[in-house]
Amino acid sequence: MTESLPVTPADIDAAAHVLAPFAVRTPLVSSPALDELTGGKILLKAEVLQRTGSFKFRGAFNKLSSIPVASRGAGVVAFSSGNHAQGVAAAAQLLKMRATIVMPSDAPVSKRERTKGYGADVVLYDRLREDREAIARELAARQGATIVPPYDDPKVIAGQGTTAREFCEDLAARGSTPDIVVAPASGGGLIAGIAVATKARFPDATIITAEPQGFDDHARSFASGERELHRAEGSTICDALMATIPGEITFAINQRLVTRGVTASDAEVGMAVAFVFRELKLVVEPGGAVALAALLAGRIDARGKTVVIVLSGGNVDADMFSRLIG
Repeated sequence: MTESLPVTPADIDAAAHVLAPFAVRTPLVSSPALDELTGGKILLKAEVLQRTGSFKFRGAFNKLSSIPVASRGAGVVAFSSGNHAQGVAAAAQLLKMRATIVMPSDAPVSKRERTKGYGADVVLYDRLREDREAIARELAARQGATIVPPYDDPKVIAGQGTTAREFCEDLAARGSTPDIVVAPASGGGLIAGIAVATKARFPDATIITAEPQGFDDHARSFASGERELHRAEGSTICDALMATIPGEITFAINQRLVTRGVTASDAEVGMAVAFVFRELKLVVEPGGAVALAALLAGRIDARGKTVVIVLSGGNVDADMFSRLIG
């Protein structure tokens, strides 16, 4: 089922080998309170504990490591609202490469400052009026640099897939089988990698995307069978999940392997952020909590099932976090 896709289990195995000395093998965390609320066995993949605070380091490092040594001197250019930015910046620092990151001017200050802290040059743009990819292409052409896409790239997707390779190994070691796997979706790179890795080991698992309410381009695309734009107007506290349409490569994978998409409102996401902090003492950003929010809101039936929920990132400004948990 997975061998004919743009990214295969073998690609994810290769990425795991590349990442092993550098990425954190994040834990699967359980919560009796969460099990009692949902009637299932819920396991949270805590990518908030990953290097740079999100899963994005995995794909970024795998991609940068694939650049020929002779081409690394010109550096890399990426475009991101924050988590991919930090992942690329940290990977470039480790590999001693120059990184330029195109970020929206309304990205959380903490994400911008941490990206600079890894040594990257940050170029700000207006999310509503400017085209970040066009800016990145112009910068890359001027510098002779390699563009590192946030999701629509086989090396990036394979790196993200190591998230599921780990939790599948952990579940198998416990003699357990995942009935449902849910992860946040923006461009779809994380869920694509997760779907390939999970289906290779547990082909009967149901894979579900979670998105902010209104920003449901994946759910719309699964329903129509074609890549669809979302219809959201305005913004969402899930700043990491505002891509307007699924990626071409990611949708080619997800259309075949993902069952459906669910959504959660900003209010529901805020409650999920507070729940994780209260019950597990973990800091999760809004975009990283949307899968859990959908579960807590009753949009996923977990009764009698083993469910893996990916907490994809924990990079949230202190003022927003304090509002959500308060």
